[in-house]
Amino acid sequence: MTKKLTGTVALVLAAGHGKRMKSARPKVLHEVAGRPLYAWPTLAALEAGVDSVVVVVGYGAEAVKADIEARFPERVSTALQPDPRGTGDAVKRGMAQLPMAAERVLILYGDCPMIRPEALTELAQAAAGDEQLALLTARVDDPAAYGRILRDADGKVSAIREAKDCSEEEARVDEVNPGLYLVDAAFLRESLAQLGTDNAQGEILLTDVVAMAAKAGGVADAGAEMSELLGVNDRADLALAQTRMRERIGRAHCRRGVGLVAPELTFIDASCVLEPDCVIEPGVHLRGDTRIAAGARIGAGCVLTDVIVDADANVLPYSVASQSHIGPSANVGPFAHLRPGSELLEGAKVGNFCETKKTRIGKGSKVNHLSYVGDGLIGEGVNIGAGTIFCNYDGKNKHQTVLEDGVFIGSDSQLVAPVTVGAGAYVASGTTVTRDVPADALAVSRTKQENKEGYAKRLRARFAKQK
Repeated sequence: MTKKLTGTVALVLAAGHGKRMKSARPKVLHEVAGRPLYAWPTLAALEAGVDSVVVVVGYGAEAVKADIEARFPERVSTALQPDPRGTGDAVKRGMAQLPMAAERVLILYGDCPMIRPEALTELAQAAAGDEQLALLTARVDDPAAYGRILRDADGKVSAIREAKDCSEEEARVDEVNPGLYLVDAAFLRESLAQLGTDNAQGEILLTDVVAMAAKAGGVADAGAEMSELLGVNDRADLALAQTRMRERIGRAHCRRGVGLVAPELTFIDASCVLEPDCVIEPGVHLRGDTRIAAGARIGAGCVLTDVIVDADANVLPYSVASQSHIGPSANVGPFAHLRPGSELLEGAKVGNFCETKKTRIGKGSKVNHLSYVGDGLIGEGVNIGAGTIFCNYDGKNKHQTVLEDGVFIGSDSQLVAPVTVGAGAYVASGTTVTRDVPADALAVSRTKQENKEGYAKRLRARFAKQK
C-alpha cells in the first residue's frame, strides 16, 4: 500500500435503520450542520483523494439514493443491502459495485460525521508497509458497545472483539475500534468469502477480517481522537455531534477573520461562506448556501437560508430571510421577513415588521414598517409608508405592482395589482389604488370626513344610562 489514496475506492456503510433514533426517517439522512450524516464521511473521503465512493444503502434506500444523486452527481454511486445481515455483508454488497481497477478499499461508516480528511490521510500513511489492512484506533474512558482492540505479545493488533462477544478481561480494554479500515482489495474479496455468522449477533461481521489480516501479514494501525470518530446512534448522539460540529465550524471562521460574537450560540451550516470582517451576533442561524460579505452585520436571532448579504449591509435582530439578496449597505429589520425572490439594491431598506416576497426594491428605496410588498417592482428613491399593502393575489393568480422612481406612497394605502404608479407620483395616505397612476400625479381615494359637534359627549351619556 502507498501513502496516498489514489487507486482507492471508499465504501460508506449507510444501510442501517437506526431504530434508536426513533424516527421513520433513515438515520443517515438526519443532518449535522446542514448536511445528512452520510455526506460527511463521503466528502471526507473525496477530499482525502479517493477515486470514487460507493454508498451502501438499505433502510429507506430510495430516499437515501435520491439525496445522493442530488448532492453528488459525480464520483459517488450506490449499492443495495436489502436485508440487515451485518457489516461484512454490507461490504460484500459494496464490493460488487467496485471498479476492478481499484487497488484498495477505504471503509467508513455513514453515521460518523466528525471524521476529517486528515485522519484518512494518516490512515493511508500507516498503511505504507506490507500489511493487508490498516485501521484507526482510539482510547476511551467508557468503551461501552464499541469493539475492543486486541493486541499480541509484540503489541501488534491481532483481532477485534465485538462488545457482546468479549470476555470479562477483554471488556476492560479501553482501546476501541471506531470502524475505519483501509484494506487491499484482493485480500478483502478473499476474506469476505470466508466470513460466517458464529457470533452473538448471528451476523456477518467485518471485524473478523482484521484477525485474518493479522495472520496473513499483520495489521497496521494509527491512533486517533475518539471525539472525531464518534458514531451517531440516537438523538443524544446527534445533538452532541451538532454541538461539536458547531464548535469546529465556528473556530474555523474565527481564524479566517470572521467576527463571531458568541460562536457557541451561533449556528452556521457547513455550506455557508463568510468573508473576513463580517460580524455575526449571538443566536444567528445561517443555513444552506448563505453568503455574508465583508463589513456586513447580522443581528442577534436572525435566521437566513440561502441568502446573499453584500458588503456593509445590516440585518437587524430577529429578521428572517430565505432565497433572497440583500445588496450593499442595505438595511433590514428588526423583525422583518424576506420571503423567496426578495432583492434589495444598494442602500435599500426594509424596516421592522415588514414582509416582502418576489419583490425588487431599488437603490435607496424604503419600505419602512408594518407593510407587505409582494410581487413588486420598486424603482429608485421610493418611499413606502407604514401599513402599505400590495394586494397581489386575486384568489387564483398573482399580479405585479410597479412603483417607478421617486414614488411616494402614504401610510395605510392598498395597491390592488396589477397596477403601476408612475415616476414621481404621490399616493395619499389611506388610499386604495385600483387604476394606474400617471407620473407626477396625486392619487387619493377617501370618503369625505364629517365632524358631528358634541356627538361624543352625548354618546358617553347614553352609555352611562345603559349601565
